[in-house]
Amino acid sequence: MLAIRTALGRGAARAMQPPCVLRLVRPAVLASSRMFATKTVSVPAMGDSISEGTVVELQKAAGQYADAEEVVASVETDKVTIDVRTTEAGLLTKWHAEVGQTVTVGEPLYTLDTSAAKQDGGEAPAPPPPKAAEPAEDKVATPAAAQPQPPPPPPTSAAPPPPKSAAPPAPKPAADKPAEPKPPAAHGAPAGERETRVPMSRMRQRIAERLKGAQETCALLTTFNEVDMSALMALRAKHKDAFEKKHGVKLGFMSAFVKASVMALQEQPAVNAVIDGTDIVYRDYVDISVAVSSPKGLVVPVLRGCEKMSFADVEKEIVRLGKLAQKGGLALEDMVGGTFTITNGGVFGSLLSTPIVNLPQSAVLGMHGILQRPVAVDGAVVIRPMMYIALTYDHRLIDGREAVAALKRIKELIEDPHRFLLDV
Repeated sequence: MLAIRTALGRGAARAMQPPCVLRLVRPAVLASSRMFATKTVSVPAMGDSISEGTVVELQKAAGQYADAEEVVASVETDKVTIDVRTTEAGLLTKWHAEVGQTVTVGEPLYTLDTSAAKQDGGEAPAPPPPKAAEPAEDKVATPAAAQPQPPPPPPTSAAPPPPKSAAPPAPKPAADKPAEPKPPAAHGAPAGERETRVPMSRMRQRIAERLKGAQETCALLTTFNEVDMSALMALRAKHKDAFEKKHGVKLGFMSAFVKASVMALQEQPAVNAVIDGTDIVYRDYVDISVAVSSPKGLVVPVLRGCEKMSFADVEKEIVRLGKLAQKGGLALEDMVGGTFTITNGGVFGSLLSTPIVNLPQSAVLGMHGILQRPVAVDGAVVIRPMMYIALTYDHRLIDGREAVAALKRIKELIEDPHRFLLDV
């Protein structure tokens, strides 16, 4: 009986509580249950040798809804730009980093509420506005007419008018002022007014660091030669349409230089080797890095297994990597592990240059522009499309004989493409 009376007493006490008290308790319970669906996402891993990056873009703002696998931020490293994607759908409630901030792998990046539902407009539903407090049930509303009105204010006497002030005296004509000096011309302005200072991107910093490191580490030397492009250009003009029809890609000059480099490196293994401490590592494969321009700087994606690739395979892979570079979609694994580099300054109009070795590689081939020049052929002066080529190499590992022999072999293959077929 005591338990029944206690339960009845509790029920009666609960029934005696005003409705507003019950309504205030319920949202707090809901809020506490939603806390378990909120998760903080950390900066993802970005590669074996990369521990930090710089936030360059936030595609979603706090308060916006993100679908699963949607890109919400871009983090630039010293090699590539990483797209940060969500693992789950939810409302992005907070950013723990801002654009331009350096972030470390594993530290908090953003907070996501996975319990939020997506609306038709793509945003999560906004919380309802708080309701005004309801009047107590024991109070009776009083009609407006029955409510007492405040007494009217006491009558006040009319104030006397403000007197009119006299018009201010007319200003005296000012004496002629000397003409103000004109601002200095642009060439005489301070340097700070003619300069724009912007932070260097991490990729640009890394490029500068690697190039300077190559100069400080390697004993760099460059050897030159020139190539008559007549035969290769005639071959391309004759077969380019059939090549594109069969393989779905255009026939360019780069595939010929890649295949010529493969044969030269196989004949001169030191040019494809690398110094590791006090050891020399010789490679039985040829992975060629092809330098291409991207909106964020020079990148060098790798053509892997070039010794097994056909001309069509090379052209297709170059097109694929070039498109990724222009869209900023190159991954870290696309740019590591090359054994030799080819760079083509001729696309920008370069006639001659000395390329810098891309560490930890030991040599780099530089292609240049094709110009019609007078050359001596069989005792006669003729006009031919000529290209200068350059091979920069690490003289600590590669002797001049090996470097010159490799560059001469590339020249022979390009000038007589039939050598590819006959392997001579």
